[in-house]
Amino acid sequence: MRSCRFLAIVFLSLSALGSELTVRVVDPQSAAVFGAQVELFAARSDRAAAVSSTSAQGEAQFRNAPSGNLRVHVLASGFAEQWQSIANDSQVTVKLALAVATETVVVSATRTPAPADEFGASTESLRGSELETMGPVAANDALRFLPGAMVATSGQRGGLGSLFVRGGDSRYNKVIVDGVPVNDPGGTFDFGTLPLFEEDRLEFLRGAQSTLYGSDAMTSVLHTWSRTGNTPVPELRFGGDAGNYGTENGYASLAGANGPFDYNVFGNQFNTSGSGPNDDYSNLLEGANLGAKLNDWASLRLRMRHDNSVTGVQNEWNFNGTNVLTINGKTYTVLPDLDQRARQNNFLNSLQLAINGPSRLQQRVSGFEYTLHRTNIDAIQQNTRQSPFGDEDFQFHNINNYNRAGFDYQADYAERSWALITAGYEFEDENGATGDPLFPSHGIRRNHSVFGQQMLSFKRLTLIAGGRFVHNESFSNKFVPRGSLTLLALKGGQLFSGTRLHFSYATGIKEPSFAESFGNGGGFPTVPNPVLKPEEARAFEAGFEQRFREHYAFTAVYFNNLFRNKIDFNFLGCDPVTFVCSGQYVNINEALAHGAEVEFHARPYSRLSVDASYTYTSTQILKEPFAFDPLLSAGQPLIRRPKHAATTQITYVGHRWGSMLAANFTGPRADSDFFGFGINHAPGYVLVNAGGWYAVTSRVTTYLNVENLLNRYYNEVTGYPALGINFRAGMRFRVGGE
Repeated sequence: MRSCRFLAIVFLSLSALGSELTVRVVDPQSAAVFGAQVELFAARSDRAAAVSSTSAQGEAQFRNAPSGNLRVHVLASGFAEQWQSIANDSQVTVKLALAVATETVVVSATRTPAPADEFGASTESLRGSELETMGPVAANDALRFLPGAMVATSGQRGGLGSLFVRGGDSRYNKVIVDGVPVNDPGGTFDFGTLPLFEEDRLEFLRGAQSTLYGSDAMTSVLHTWSRTGNTPVPELRFGGDAGNYGTENGYASLAGANGPFDYNVFGNQFNTSGSGPNDDYSNLLEGANLGAKLNDWASLRLRMRHDNSVTGVQNEWNFNGTNVLTINGKTYTVLPDLDQRARQNNFLNSLQLAINGPSRLQQRVSGFEYTLHRTNIDAIQQNTRQSPFGDEDFQFHNINNYNRAGFDYQADYAERSWALITAGYEFEDENGATGDPLFPSHGIRRNHSVFGQQMLSFKRLTLIAGGRFVHNESFSNKFVPRGSLTLLALKGGQLFSGTRLHFSYATGIKEPSFAESFGNGGGFPTVPNPVLKPEEARAFEAGFEQRFREHYAFTAVYFNNLFRNKIDFNFLGCDPVTFVCSGQYVNINEALAHGAEVEFHARPYSRLSVDASYTYTSTQILKEPFAFDPLLSAGQPLIRRPKHAATTQITYVGHRWGSMLAANFTGPRADSDFFGFGINHAPGYVLVNAGGWYAVTSRVTTYLNVENLLNRYYNEVTGYPALGINFRAGMRFRVGGE
């Protein structure tokens, strides 16, 4: 009898400790969702009993789940927030749903999964299926159809791609690929050579975000993640397409998940001849995403990526439809550069340890390295490239070789369902060489930063306050604060289903480039400037969101940015004996940008989305004493920032077929030929793209992508003609993957 009582007591004690619970998270097609944040709550508690993340198989495991009725809270990037009541079973499946863009869960806005609307973040995201339907060759092809993104590519495939957001420079956008920052030191990034093959999702966050992301995040953050294997049977995907202008594209991937391990190894080769001489472009991408679940609370992930691109550089030669120009009675015929070549070779890798626990704490420890070799060479001087300033073609050889290695730690602690603390530490070691390979300039700097953010989300009010302390060896110490407020003003009813107001104030910084800090050698040397300050942004925004019937949303945001300590080149003069001229970069310029972003998002059906936007941007140069062109002097608008821009995108992704129709309107904008021909603007244009696919069988799919469907002539950058109508048609195949 005593033994029976003893066993009963032991049994009741073990029951009180809880039982094992597995929560499986799947998408609308019942495929496993990797990396979803799963919180477990007792039925009437606002304190999470435990927090975990889903594995490659979509499973989050809880060893000591509370007894009784429970609630599960799931946040997965690209899907709607999900709450579900469950019984204390051993296994539960949560099927996620898609939502309008403003309600979609994103990671970039807070560095943790969170619904975009609750935190007043101006964030756009593209899921892998949407990218597959769109078929972009590089990041600029996808970004130009997103609200608030002003893309300017110098020419055609492989041309230097710039991104202007809310009036900021192209160097004011932080780019993160698989958790690794890939900007040059100083912010430069080429959006025209970043392939998006095998990307699981893309997030584009607007506004000053240096509090969370450090240097370069002055006007936006672009974050991409590669696909994770999730099928027990290995899945081989391969295919290819071809089109006009000698375009050929081939790709393959092998992915799966077996026990604690998951893998995805992929490669892509893209080639095109372009529409004219020296207009070819090729890009080779190789990558891997490998994961291992060490135990119930720890996992390890290794990501690697190698990208090698080569392109011909025509330079500017066709100005608003003509290459024959007359100035001061003299006629000039400008021809493309026939021999200038640009090459980029980069490699990144990252290793991340994710730890769930103890209790409501989540931790991530990461190490990474990024290496970039960029070469631009013109071996032959052409006398066919003349301007009022004289010969515009000359021999040169320029290199930019950088290596960035770093370590970062992030901890997220959910004290309550309405309170979350995020804190972290980052270290970067940057070194590199720039300029003429015979007289390169070398530089090295080590940077440390700590950041913290408190999020409080009450019934109707959400508050965020955060800051980052930066120690940079170029500019010493800097504190970067940010705060935001979001208010659910009206809960609404069946028609008007919610009105939110939001306001934020933030600052942003950008470190100097290596050429600016450490100088350059060669025939026109740049003197180092070790006391340069970071470029800074003061940014605030205010806006509202109105939902209709839960499937439609209208948003409007006013933004105001002041850019200070902008770095410019100061000509120091020439030595009267050696005749060697030199200059130095200094903090001198200021500029102002303000405007509005208006968006409409609709998802009337789970498979159909309609998105439209209009952006008004007014910019003014406040101070620029060293301007070498009247277009760059104080009082003028910043170049290549259109005052008016709009986008429309309709996407359908079904089981058997998918299609996309997208349009971009870019208004006239200030620009210069910089050749002395007196050209001071670029005309507006309309670009229409379309794409679609059809599943012949469950394993064979045909697809077609058409760009510049209306065959319009246009220049995104003055002097650089874009491609006419171009298409790619192909097939992709799938083997295994059950």
